[in-house]
Amino acid sequence: MKQFLLPVWILIAGLFAACNGKDSISDATGTFEVDEVIVSSELTGKILSFNVQEGDSISKDKVVGVVDAENINLQKEQVQASIEALSQRTADLAPQVKLLEDQLKVQESQMENLLHEKARLENLIKADAATAKQMDDMNAQIDVVKKQMQVTRQQIQVQRSNIGTQNRSILSEKKPLAKRVAQLDDQLKRANITNPVQGTVIEKYAEEGEMTATGKALYKIADLSVMTLRAYVTGIQLPQIKLGQSVKVLIDDGAKKYRELTGTITWISDKAEFTPKTIQTKEERANLVYAIKVKVKNDGYLKIGMYGEIKF
Repeated sequence: MKQFLLPVWILIAGLFAACNGKDSISDATGTFEVDEVIVSSELTGKILSFNVQEGDSISKDKVVGVVDAENINLQKEQVQASIEALSQRTADLAPQVKLLEDQLKVQESQMENLLHEKARLENLIKADAATAKQMDDMNAQIDVVKKQMQVTRQQIQVQRSNIGTQNRSILSEKKPLAKRVAQLDDQLKRANITNPVQGTVIEKYAEEGEMTATGKALYKIADLSVMTLRAYVTGIQLPQIKLGQSVKVLIDDGAKKYRELTGTITWISDKAEFTPKTIQTKEERANLVYAIKVKVKNDGYLKIGMYGEIKF
């Protein structure tokens, strides 16, 4: 009887071990990653201040440093001086036109006197006290003054037109110069090193006092509050998952234990690829798989590159 019971217990223990082993197998595996942002300098110059350290948590739009932009500031002052000088280059219309208008008033006064004399002369002719030649001379003088007045009026119009055209030509330079000032103001704003996203500094590439250039990386930052587990599933598993699906995420918690977290599938690749060599065995690398991304809220223990497993 004892010889019969011994194989039964061995069989039951084997079944329990098989069940436990099967239950511990995950549906997919992968590593944690984040969306990293590399912050670069927008100006070339010396870094005057740079308050960034690896591990710092920095809020969005915070100014963390300043690049020397004195050269740009001098350019701006030069352009502003050019704008102020435009008013000095414009011609003042008032003195020249006033001189012609005064001349026209004198001519109009002469015309009034001549017309008065003509009327008196007409009365004298009626009384046979003046001759026709005197009237002809008077009319000739009146015609001369009329022509002079006409010329003076034309000169006033021409003077106004010429000076107006000249001034408009000079003042037309103001708008492009103002645009140039706006461009320089924009460049001066870029002298501030502004943090673009809320996150934690992962890596620092520059120090205060160093020279930097436009596009040169200064530091790397990422939001570590939510991590992405990039894993791979087979074509057989693909019909079992969908976007927005909640899954269990397992990470190592000691030598033989796992800590369970909740994740959400946010992306499923529409193209098959070979399994990455670092994840599967040599036999399984021949299989085509699909990449997926699972968002997991970081409890503070998740790290970039950490290994994770998924259960659907």
